[in-house]
Amino acid sequence: MAEQHTPRSLIVTLYGAYGRETAGPLAVAELIRLLGALGVDAPSVRSSVSRLKRRGLLVAERAASGAAGYALSADARQLLDDGDERIYGHTASTLSDGWVLAVFSVPEAERHKRHLLRSRLARLGFGTAAPGVWIAPARFHEETRHTLRRLQLDPYVDLFRGEHLGFAPTADAVARWWDLTAIAKQHEEFLDAHGPVLRRWESRPDTPPEEAYRDYLLALDSWRRLPYADPGLPQELLPDDWPGGRSAAVFAGLHKRLRDAGAEFVQPYGSGDRRTGA
Repeated sequence: MAEQHTPRSLIVTLYGAYGRETAGPLAVAELIRLLGALGVDAPSVRSSVSRLKRRGLLVAERAASGAAGYALSADARQLLDDGDERIYGHTASTLSDGWVLAVFSVPEAERHKRHLLRSRLARLGFGTAAPGVWIAPARFHEETRHTLRRLQLDPYVDLFRGEHLGFAPTADAVARWWDLTAIAKQHEEFLDAHGPVLRRWESRPDTPPEEAYRDYLLALDSWRRLPYADPGLPQELLPDDWPGGRSAAVFAGLHKRLRDAGAEFVQPYGSGDRRTGA
């Protein structure tokens, strides 16, 4: 199945990769140039920027040149900063780390918030332990707190930390809490799409900036969702030959080879020394 890269997602990926430098807002003309290199036309860029502005992720500001531009909002910066550990580290949890439990109750009159809460916890990588009880590795508790507060869902949720004491073996319980087959399939799809890209770059002596930028942004746009679908469960709880480590290695290879070269194409944002938020 061909990968889907929406203009809105690519804009968020661009800001996450290069938009937290010190150069200030990114001019609209630059957004159009940078998204154009990925095959997105100017009207799609403008409409997607408008949607991101309405969602509170982008704020209108003048670029250094005086041209109209957009910068990340404070909430968007927090969102991207929270994601850095997952996206660029993607380290597995250990059994000794324990778990964070999100226990929620939403009044029937506000059931739309119940749906929002469930969908947001799922997007954070939580599994379902029981109705109204969601579970994730404990190291994500701060990101969960930030997210629920930003969405004003924290009054409906209690967070707990703990360990699994039975009665089923933890590996069996994990297989109920998460759809491991579906997660493995996402890793395999990433490997099918971007493994050959890494092998091509490994066989090349040169790294042209525009090509590096294009391949890196597309890989990052695909990869950044995976560490949320797969929260990095302890290795001993996963099936044999779990593909998560292989897909993480492919992304790490592309990041190391392409990120800084791509930054040259993104100038002036690419002039900083950040590891794309890592």
